[in-house]
Amino acid sequence: MPCVKEFKRLSSLFLAILSFFTFQGARCELLVSPAGPSLVNALAGENVTLAVSFSGATDPVVSWFKGVLNIATWTINSSADPPVAATFSSVIRIDKQSANLTFLNVPLNYTSDYTIEMVKSGMSKASTTFTLKIFEYIQSLTLSSQPGLIKEGTENFTLQHSMLQGVFEQQMWFFNGIEIKNSSHYLVKTQANSLVILRPNRNDTGEYAVLLTNPFRNATASQNVSVQYGPDEPTLEAHPLQTFYLAGDSLNLSCQANGFPQPISEWVFGGNIISLKGVLNLTNVQTSQGGVYTCRLVNEDTKESRQKNMTLTVYERPVGNPECSVQSVNAINLQYHCEWVGGTPQAQLSFPELSNSSSGAGNFSLTVNASDNLNGKTIQCMAEHPVEHNKCNITASGPVAFLPIMRTTVDSGGKIVVTVRCFSEASPKAVVSWFSSNETVTNGSTYQISSNTSQLMIRHYNVSNFLLQNYTCTCRNPLGSKKREIQLQGPSISDSSLFPNRNGTIVTLTWEVPSMSVVTGFDIQMKGPDLLSKNRNAPLTKSSSNVYRTIQQKPGSARSTDIFFLDPKLTYWFQVIPKARMTNGEPSKSQRIGPGEGLSGPAIAGIAAGIPCSLLFLLLLTGLIYLGVYCIRNKSHQPRYPVPRAVDKVKNSQPNITANNMLKGVLRSPPDYNRLQKTLSEKSVSLPAFIPPPPTRVATTV
Repeated sequence: MPCVKEFKRLSSLFLAILSFFTFQGARCELLVSPAGPSLVNALAGENVTLAVSFSGATDPVVSWFKGVLNIATWTINSSADPPVAATFSSVIRIDKQSANLTFLNVPLNYTSDYTIEMVKSGMSKASTTFTLKIFEYIQSLTLSSQPGLIKEGTENFTLQHSMLQGVFEQQMWFFNGIEIKNSSHYLVKTQANSLVILRPNRNDTGEYAVLLTNPFRNATASQNVSVQYGPDEPTLEAHPLQTFYLAGDSLNLSCQANGFPQPISEWVFGGNIISLKGVLNLTNVQTSQGGVYTCRLVNEDTKESRQKNMTLTVYERPVGNPECSVQSVNAINLQYHCEWVGGTPQAQLSFPELSNSSSGAGNFSLTVNASDNLNGKTIQCMAEHPVEHNKCNITASGPVAFLPIMRTTVDSGGKIVVTVRCFSEASPKAVVSWFSSNETVTNGSTYQISSNTSQLMIRHYNVSNFLLQNYTCTCRNPLGSKKREIQLQGPSISDSSLFPNRNGTIVTLTWEVPSMSVVTGFDIQMKGPDLLSKNRNAPLTKSSSNVYRTIQQKPGSARSTDIFFLDPKLTYWFQVIPKARMTNGEPSKSQRIGPGEGLSGPAIAGIAAGIPCSLLFLLLLTGLIYLGVYCIRNKSHQPRYPVPRAVDKVKNSQPNITANNMLKGVLRSPPDYNRLQKTLSEKSVSLPAFIPPPPTRVATTV
């Protein structure tokens, strides 16, 4: 019986193991998949491999297909090479172990879907598909259109692209840079490589482009397309545009209409063609030239034509346009003037803002009192004529603030000539009055006033004579006046600067002069070593290096000069001397250039003397601080002593002590001698010598 039980147990275990392996085998599956991307793009002439990986079975039967055409069928690990069909044998190679499919110098026509199938007895068939696309570089892409002449309103026209070589994957059409999509107006035909524009119009004129793309190269081609149309309804205009014209006027009649190409114009008057241009110019027109003018427009390409009439009426009008001005009358009144001559009848002129009742014909003036409300106010002259209403404007204004301008020269006789100009914007023009020390300046040997009174010329040999007087210029018209005081200065420099070049061999010295400074020239002076010659190895000047000497002279209009050649290792000083003929002004601030200077002898001596003094001062300060601290500590440690009985009795005998104070205790605190001493010292009273009593023990029984 034990043997039977053991047999049954072993049988059950064997069945379990057999069932486990049976079900495991049932779950095995043959799998095949691309080892890379399933979509493969390649250029014609390249080598391409479609790599696969498989699992789930050993030695399966493999078949490759191009579409539905069998390329080869074999068994993995078989000894024979896969038998490639003769149609593909010159291009395709198959690895019998990995099942990879390789194309050698792949032709363009091998673009297709390629499928690999694997079969194993007892298993389901496994397969995967590759898409192989073969491309060429796109070359010589061009566009053409049909028909050649595109007229607005025709049925349609077509753009088609062509190329010398290439394969494209996608085509895109553009109009003036904007992509074209299929619509009621556009039809993109991908297979026909064309774009159809339905019912073209003038808005279809522009640049059309096609973009062809493949994974390896893009190409584009464009063509300008012009849609011919017109002429549209003509537009006739007269310039200047008026209801009627006057004898002697010059005007032009223009005739325009949209169209492409631009329509040709012709003007017909009295049954005769008088012009073949779009603009008809009529100079010095006479009344006999009034009538009906016809403009005819023709499109030479489409042969379409349009025409339109214009009626021209001619009268005589005043010459030109009205002119306005304002004048000063007796320096207190304003006279507004308006003029428009000629014409039949003469134009009626008026200033409605100044007077509603006054007017004149052809030439009209109106005088009014100058007032502040007229300052800056624009006044209109209204000119009325039967054939034209016109106007002109004039604005009266008082003088505005201004700055005098001064210029200094030397005349042929050697005199200094100072020219001062005062000008203020004003209408009517401001008259300038000149004063010297509150006296009116008049023309003479010293003073000369320009004909328009804006300039005063002062002549003298000595600059000091210019500085003795204060001058005033006043700009005045009926609406006000502006005055400026003028104080001439002697020759002076307000500012100066020095700018070296990169090598330090040339410097530019600049300076500024006050606006009212009388200057006729400048002396450029230098202190330091001599300048180098042009070859930079020999001195250019020979003089002392410790005093300033003049190295250049400049006219009064100069504001800068260049100085060369300098030794960048040496130090130089420069200054500018302003001059009024023979009179020198104060030199400018000295400008230095060169390497840094060390301490001077006096500076070194001062530092040497200052060090011991500083040390002595620090020692004294330290001693004073120590003494102060010591005194404070002694004062805080002074002993306090109890009050003797005698002192207590003396205190009790004071008349202001009350009974309540006496009952507060038998013993009192000793007086604060420190406080007493401090109070007395504050009163500046000398204290008697105080000898404290010897210490006393006190016992108190309560």
